[in-house]
Amino acid sequence: MKNLKDLFEHQLKDLYSAETQLLKALPKMAENATDAKLKKAFEAHLEETKEHQQRLEEVCKELEIKPTGETCKAMKGLIAEAEAFLKEDAEKEVRDAGLIADAQRVEHYEISGYGTVVRYAKELGYDSIAKKLQKTLDEEYKADEKLDKLAEGRLNKKAK
Repeated sequence: MKNLKDLFEHQLKDLYSAETQLLKALPKMAENATDAKLKKAFEAHLEETKEHQQRLEEVCKELEIKPTGETCKAMKGLIAEAEAFLKEDAEKEVRDAGLIADAQRVEHYEISGYGTVVRYAKELGYDSIAKKLQKTLDEEYKADEKLDKLAEGRLNKKAK
């Protein structure tokens, strides 16, 4: 990598890999959630994640780069951690609280990644691309907020 543009493209590919991995993990999280609202939140985020991946494909097409070619090791680790948790012998309320914790780690990683590429896009003068990526960043913040409300409003209390 020689410049910010190269780093930007690398980061986009990493996020594309992260979203692709998440598309496979979210159905498992929804399947293992016992709370109906949590299950619904995971299912809704699966649909959003499909849009995030599509948005990244559009951005990469505009930049004339392939979105593939990177493996997001961080997402791989976060998903492995969540899968290991699902193997634990836990009460259903505790499982739901743990699923939220794992999902929020994923959201925070994505918020960090999208925040970075939005800044890079602006620095590079890619205003329309920055707006597309900002939309995804905003959606990631909302998903995290929704998980917060589920945890604080009821699921953590049930797990006590």
